[in-house]
This record gives sequence, C-alpha cells and structure tokens, in this order.
Amino acid sequence: MAFKKLPVFLEMIKFEHTVFALPFAYIGALLTNKQIPTGHDLLWITVAMVGARTAAMSLNRIIDRHIDARNPRTANRALPRGLLSVTEVWSYTIISLALLLLAAFNLSPLAVKLFPLVVAILVGYSYTKRFTWASHLWLGAALGFAPLGSWIAITNRVDLAPVLLAGGVLFWVAGFDIIYACLDYEFDRQNGLYSIPAQFGLRRALQISTLFHIISPALFIAAGMVLKLGVLYFTGIGIAVVLLIYQHLIVTPVNLARINIAFFNLNAALSISMLLFTLADIIVR
Repeated sequence: MAFKKLPVFLEMIKFEHTVFALPFAYIGALLTNKQIPTGHDLLWITVAMVGARTAAMSLNRIIDRHIDARNPRTANRALPRGLLSVTEVWSYTIISLALLLLAAFNLSPLAVKLFPLVVAILVGYSYTKRFTWASHLWLGAALGFAPLGSWIAITNRVDLAPVLLAGGVLFWVAGFDIIYACLDYEFDRQNGLYSIPAQFGLRRALQISTLFHIISPALFIAAGMVLKLGVLYFTGIGIAVVLLIYQHLIVTPVNLARINIAFFNLNAALSISMLLFTLADIIVR
C-alpha cells in the first residue's frame, strides 16, 4: 500500500479507538507486581495491543465489506468505496499479526502458546453476527484479553485477579457495543443479522446493556479486593460508574441521537480515568 493511503487505512480501522483497550492492558501490567513495569514489557505490550487491534479491525472490514456496502451507515467506508483494495488491507493484516507474534516471543512462553487462540477469537468475532446475538459478548472477550494478556505476558501464568479484570472489560465492552448496535437495529433485522437489539428490541437491549454495566464494575471491584488495592483504585471505579450511568441516561429507545457521545467520549474517558487512578494507587503505595 502506498504511504499516502496510510491515513485512509487508519481512518478505516478507527485507530483512535485503541484508547478503549490499551489502558486496560497497562492496568493489567501495573497490577502484576503492583509496580510500574519495565520499559521492555511496556514496549512489547504496546506492540502486541496495536498489532492485535489493527489485525482485528482489518479482518472485520474485509469480512464485512459486502454487508458494509449495503448499510447506509457504513457504505462510506474505504473498502466499499474502493479507496483501498482487499489485497492492501490483507497486507496490513498480515503485518499486524506478525507484530503480535513478535511481541509474544518477546514477552512470555505462555503468550506464544496462546497466540493461535487469540487469532481465532479476533477472526471469529466478525462472523458471529451471522449466527448469534451473543456477538457483543464475543467482542467483549476479545478486548478482555487486554488486562489478562498483559498479566500473562509478564508473569507467564493465569491468576484469578486478571480473569476478574478481563470479565469486567468483557461486560463493559459488550454493554456499550449493544448501545452502538442500536444504530443498526432496522438494517440488522431486514438483513438477517444477529444482535441483541435486533433479537430483543431497543428497550430490552438497553436494559440488557444496563445489566452488563452493573456486572462490569462489580468484577473490577472484586479484582481490587483480591489484589488488596487502595482507595485510589476504587475511586477510579467510582468515576467509571458515574460515566456508565450518564451513558444510559443520554441514550433511550426513543432518542438514539447521542449514541456516538456515549460510545466514544464517555468510554474513552472511562478507560483512561481507570488507568490514571490505578497508576496513582500503585505510586502512592
């Protein structure tokens, strides 16, 4: 791909949305030994996260390109418009997966062993909307690997605390993905695609999203209790709860106009604030 097309590619994969999962990868890294990780670990965790997310979004755009072309909301994306070719996007996908694998080799043996599973989850997500409304949970599981993967990368093992953190991320992501899927409610129903809004209707979908956003902070709290973290960590969760409540106040079944604010602004603020308060909790110990 020509270098001049790189901005088009980054826009296509919404590179700025990396802010959702990357802070939780750093949270997982901070909590492994309750200290700031080495520069080596932070570097390769960052490479792994960028590689994983870029590969996942690239694959999603390739796999969904025909669906995107029919959907008025997504018809303006790069592949349906012909701004990028499938071959070009595949080249970036392969490079991104290679970066993920390289990062795994520079982190821990268990990370290398889990590489095929991670790739399967990343690839599988884009197909789930074709057969199950639980696709939101699959996406949540993919992003839930952020804190769990960082923990594994540094410790070479799986423990209860990072599993709880991963569960918190899973239900947080699934909850806001349900809200975002409300934008495609009519299109999904008309085209036989599966989502919780299409399956259960907008009102029930937002109720399920609310339930997920109750479970999520509960799991974050449980992780903090297992690790015996301090008041600053739990303050970060408190701020997250406020942001989640506001998210559900501004989106209703009869008013979906502020979904983009709920989706990006509030969730970006949530992940960054939790990272900052976790970091502060570690520093002041």
